[in-house]
Amino acid sequence: MNIDLHERWFLGDVEIPTRLVLAPMAGVSVQAFRRQGRRYGAGLVCSEMVSVAGIQHRNERTLGYLRVGADEHPLAIQIFGSDPAAMAEAARMVEAAGADVVDMNFGCPVKKVTKTGAGASLLDDQDHACRLVEAVATAVSLPVSLKMRRGVENGSRTCLAVGPRLVEAGAASLTLHPRSAKQMYTGTADHALTAELVSLVSVPVIASGDVTSRAKAQSVLATTGAAAVMVGRAAQGNPWVLREIMGADTEPSREEVVAELILFMRETVRELGAHRASGFLKKFYGWYLGRGRFPRPFKQELVQLATVHEAEARLLAAAPGARFVLERLLSEFPDPEDEILLDSLPISIYGGG
Repeated sequence: MNIDLHERWFLGDVEIPTRLVLAPMAGVSVQAFRRQGRRYGAGLVCSEMVSVAGIQHRNERTLGYLRVGADEHPLAIQIFGSDPAAMAEAARMVEAAGADVVDMNFGCPVKKVTKTGAGASLLDDQDHACRLVEAVATAVSLPVSLKMRRGVENGSRTCLAVGPRLVEAGAASLTLHPRSAKQMYTGTADHALTAELVSLVSVPVIASGDVTSRAKAQSVLATTGAAAVMVGRAAQGNPWVLREIMGADTEPSREEVVAELILFMRETVRELGAHRASGFLKKFYGWYLGRGRFPRPFKQELVQLATVHEAEARLLAAAPGARFVLERLLSEFPDPEDEILLDSLPISIYGGG
């Protein structure tokens, strides 16, 4: 059975043009990453999770996550927390920022999140989880989605008990990563659970976990009945996996890899500022240049360079033809001024402050 990944679907009243969703990933899903995902076929892109406590305290770095580009739509901004009033306030700011969907994180397994009563720990308190969804759904006119794991413990089936309750509380879509919080990212995602969840709820379900190729995406969609698949770690430094999932099977040239990396670097500097971007980008060098595309010593050399400008110069020296690919990409890129910014956000976050 061949599933058409170019088929549109609806999350609430928001039209999603493809059945491919780019996952929210902490320390990865900056605006440059999301914009790239849209260009390569993702129908919906998501911000990394935004702390409602940071929003409450008007933390400058946290507020920077509420930056929305004109070419990111449809966009979900993901929030996490455990207080209903704070979650509702954060959701209203997400709506004001211009997002299309408010996403709630009920899946993060990291201790610094779960110890606050947020993330995957909410699956152990279903009543409170439902109160949070109801508070957010009541606060905004946008559709509310949420991302969850199968449960906290290995072998848990909590997602099947709580899923219908979350929909009744106001969730317009559910994303299931069918690993337990204790599993983190080990083992395999049990998409038999995803199929069971699909049969229990009347809203679209997004299947997350181990979607690393077109064949896997097709298999997961066919066997679960999910509305879409979510791709996460496989797309880190590798937007071409999105293109392959959508039906194109061409491997990128060295020039294309370098051009995309340089564009990503420039956009990240514009978003985070040169100082923050320099450290942030180091993990991306390995992701982009790996998979046999460039020798390991070259990746290590880039990481040692002091500035992003030096790294760009070294990349262009290694693949001079990338200049022409980069020029084409830049000619197709939207004007940076076409962004929606909250008037209350501190300007310095956009200038690298």
